[in-house]
Amino acid sequence: MNKFSSIAATIAALWIALIPALASAQFKPTHPVRILTPLSAGSGPDAALRAVAQGLSQKWGQAVIVDNRPGGNGFIAITAFKQSPPDGHELIMADGGQLTVHPHTFRKLPYDPIKDLEPVRWLLVSKFFVAVAANSPFKTIDDIVQTAKAKPDGVTYGSFFIGSPAHLGGLQLQSLTGAKMLHVPYKDTMQLYTAVATGEVDWALGSIASAGPLEKSGRLKFIAVASPNRFPLYANVAASSESSTAKSFNVTGWDGIFAPRGTPKLIREQIANDISDVLASPQMVERYRTFGYEDPRLSTDAFASQISKESAEWKKVVNEAGLRLDE
Repeated sequence: MNKFSSIAATIAALWIALIPALASAQFKPTHPVRILTPLSAGSGPDAALRAVAQGLSQKWGQAVIVDNRPGGNGFIAITAFKQSPPDGHELIMADGGQLTVHPHTFRKLPYDPIKDLEPVRWLLVSKFFVAVAANSPFKTIDDIVQTAKAKPDGVTYGSFFIGSPAHLGGLQLQSLTGAKMLHVPYKDTMQLYTAVATGEVDWALGSIASAGPLEKSGRLKFIAVASPNRFPLYANVAASSESSTAKSFNVTGWDGIFAPRGTPKLIREQIANDISDVLASPQMVERYRTFGYEDPRLSTDAFASQISKESAEWKKVVNEAGLRLDE
């Protein structure tokens, strides 16, 4: 064997040795995949996750099991998950609050949102609407802000728990406008939006999944969507960017898929691509439309950047409000 033949043989041997590693990086599950979630079974995001899990199961030829671990602000699920093996067979669906808000509202977390959770893909985004009673005198966001400025704490807004998107969104609106409003927390979404419908509180932020049923029945009305753009299903409802007092008011709820610390990026990107394939099916597109969810197709890196950006924004809002949930 001459010198060049020897080099070629060595290169070929090295390439053959790399094939198993490259194949594993493409991630083909060899046993059932489990996706933990801190959400209760039956919620809108849980239903979306189960539909995605079913599509992944068909694509991978392996069962994809949704494991609900509700309670404790998501701490129960994330604590159980963070020691999982980083091979793609254990995933978790976490929401924006657990990644971008809790680090600022809790002085000590049982997990590190940056080190313990590796971003895979944004799964869904839900817009929030400003909901008022059907007979409310408020017609726009500007009406709310101007009234609150004229009469500090004279305007009330509700939320489904302290630290929820509805609560933090109210804090954000006050931070942006300098208005001062009184927060009234409730035990759950049904109690909250019933209170808005009866005028017990003046307004609340709600999604299509949570406040939509009472809006459709005529007991609530949506006067704005806290977003730069109007929402297609409610094209007649103005975006906050169209207001004169709260142009940058933007509140979303989102859920994303994460892998354990140390999961290779190639594996995470492959899972993200497979989820994209599932969400591209006509059935899932229609289901998301019905839920009022959006599917922002961010890359894994862009998803991580978005988390950092939102975390910085919520830190400012939380610190200004002096909101702490573990004191």
